[in-house]
Amino acid sequence: MKMTPLGRTGIEVSELCLGTMTFGTQTHEDEAHDQIEMALAAGVNFIDTAEMYPVNPIAKETVGRSEEIIGNWNAKSGRRGDYVLATKHSGEGLAVVRDGEAISSRTIATTIEGSLKRLQSDYIDLYQFHWPNRGSYMFRKNWSYDPSSQNREQTLDNIRDCLEALHKEVQRGTIRAFGLSNESAWGTAQWLRLAEEGTGPRVASIQNEYSLLCRMYDTDLAELSVNEDVGLLAFSPLGTGLLTGKYQGGAVPDGSRKSINPELGGRHSPRVYDAVAAYLEIAARHGLDPVHMALAWCRSRPFIASAIFGATRQEQLDHILKSVDLELSPEVLDEINLIHRTHPMPY
Repeated sequence: MKMTPLGRTGIEVSELCLGTMTFGTQTHEDEAHDQIEMALAAGVNFIDTAEMYPVNPIAKETVGRSEEIIGNWNAKSGRRGDYVLATKHSGEGLAVVRDGEAISSRTIATTIEGSLKRLQSDYIDLYQFHWPNRGSYMFRKNWSYDPSSQNREQTLDNIRDCLEALHKEVQRGTIRAFGLSNESAWGTAQWLRLAEEGTGPRVASIQNEYSLLCRMYDTDLAELSVNEDVGLLAFSPLGTGLLTGKYQGGAVPDGSRKSINPELGGRHSPRVYDAVAAYLEIAARHGLDPVHMALAWCRSRPFIASAIFGATRQEQLDHILKSVDLELSPEVLDEINLIHRTHPMPY
């Protein structure tokens, strides 16, 4: 499997990353451990989780369970050093974690300690902020996002405060690198600028949503990624399963994400199924598996560091892993771009 640099850290990650947000709800522990082993055997060296996981649903009683499941595998296998481990610090507004307290130097050290204990590890390779304190246009908030209420100096003071706390963690050896998630171009630029002034670790990556159905990253953030060596860790590259085609015609398979979350986090809309049908038609015409096509397209983008996928079952994981053998032709890429112009914002 192809490896790509994680920013300027010297760490290399596989072009596919095993996402674990279903570990502990849709995916039980034994199945999760089997998935970790299958992914590593296939050449994946990158696993992503978060303190708030699992999801579907997010609940106070399950917060941290995904990290615990990974930690149990670490302890059982003795293979913690065989892969790059990423986790995330939840931010302001999520009441089930620290009563929704904002990220700051008050929360960083204790939150890292909690993750390390659950992960049964002495260190975290990539420590990410799940979303910015000031809010984000991600998760369909782009339709009404209004930054005019932000206080610029307070934002910058908070970034300095956080970077100083992160610097201490790097010195302690609890984290190796720092990344953002659900961030904007302006926000990322400020983290970079203040880090380069010597305040703390330089941003290595941005974990934002990106797929054939969600291409907001193609503009300013893409330019920032390429010029500043801050690669995209694309989450939901299969559009929460929409791009598999399994929800077409009103279908809702038992145990699927849509059976638990009918709106798919705001992605369910009358327009999205027409867009999916158009991409499925391209795949069928060229004899391509739609899952493999969607992942191969994502991996082909010049700013991608890794594409984070999730699989509730091992057979889904096996199917996804076969996508690394596919490279899309210029003809297919041209047809995909034409469909994107026809269906630019389907949710």
